[in-house]
Amino acid sequence: MERDISADFAGSDRVYVNNAAVSLMPIRSIDAMREFLVSYCSLGPDSAASDELVRTKLQDARGVIAEIISCQPDEIILTQSTTDGVNMVANGLQFGADSNMIIRGMSHEHHSNLYPWLRLATSIRSMPVDENGFFKTDDLRSRMDENTRLVALSHALYNTGAILPVEEAGKMCGQVPFFVDCAQSVGCIEVDASRINCNFMSFNGSKWLCGPMGTGLFYCNRKSGALLEPSAVGGESAILHDGRPVFKEMPARFQTGFRNYVGMVGMESSARYLLKFGIANIRKKNSRLAGILRDEISKIPGSVLYGPDDPDERTSIISFNIAQTDPQKLVDKLQRQGIILAAREIKDAKIVRASPHFFNTEAQMVRVADAIKRL
Repeated sequence: MERDISADFAGSDRVYVNNAAVSLMPIRSIDAMREFLVSYCSLGPDSAASDELVRTKLQDARGVIAEIISCQPDEIILTQSTTDGVNMVANGLQFGADSNMIIRGMSHEHHSNLYPWLRLATSIRSMPVDENGFFKTDDLRSRMDENTRLVALSHALYNTGAILPVEEAGKMCGQVPFFVDCAQSVGCIEVDASRINCNFMSFNGSKWLCGPMGTGLFYCNRKSGALLEPSAVGGESAILHDGRPVFKEMPARFQTGFRNYVGMVGMESSARYLLKFGIANIRKKNSRLAGILRDEISKIPGSVLYGPDDPDERTSIISFNIAQTDPQKLVDKLQRQGIILAAREIKDAKIVRASPHFFNTEAQMVRVADAIKRL
């Protein structure tokens, strides 16, 4: 018997299968946010007592994320989105006139891990990808030279669900700075920053971590902080020395004017809920749910499934199309039935994307497939 935890989540009266965009939150996290706001206001928002409350809550948030990705709490910078972290690297790393950087797939990549790099005045070397988005590690090796300033990859892909070989890439990078977009991996598969051997990593709290919108996390290895020039400076991130601001140590170095305290309280509560369930257990349950839905969709005449066949090579994202059916119209029809999916793209091809998480049930997967069959 699978463990049904759907009642622990707000909005569980609908069949919500769009967690790769924004996930549902545990009710306990919403309660924790309310409790924090009441306490914060009761203590006096600008008081020594409230300052200590905030300091403790932010330390707790860094601590639980450090536990999830196997790093030190002071290597976690609190942001508002995955995109914030990408831009911290793009705007903070120094590129010379002869520098180059390496990405994969170009239009196959998510916009947030593409546009900031395209904006740079540096040579971009893109690796070709197969139909699932995988690149050949030999292509990474052949594109690296003494002028390579950065390698930027996604850990898992938003469109096909493919899990990329970032640990192998990290070994190949050596002294070349390595950035990983983990928006589609932290919270649904096990992520170990030390094993990936990356300098920087960015993800958010509102996808697989089941936290509120407006919460993001940026991992910066202690030894790599000096590689980035902070894109902003303020009283929280620097001190005045000889008339000029001097940046503090991490994480304060990059933590300018952060004020989404209540969001981080909710994110921390959700992350602890996930840890209690177990990330490995989440991975197993999500894989089982995805397998059921993929199998049912494959039985529909005219259906096309995207992404790796091997479940070990993909997350729980299921991307598909049904012949003679517009993806957006399919999504709209299902929403009117209380079933939430998303329309996305793989390069120029429009597709339907389902992304179950561990609060979903096997019965819901069958219900989604049956609803699609009846359209």
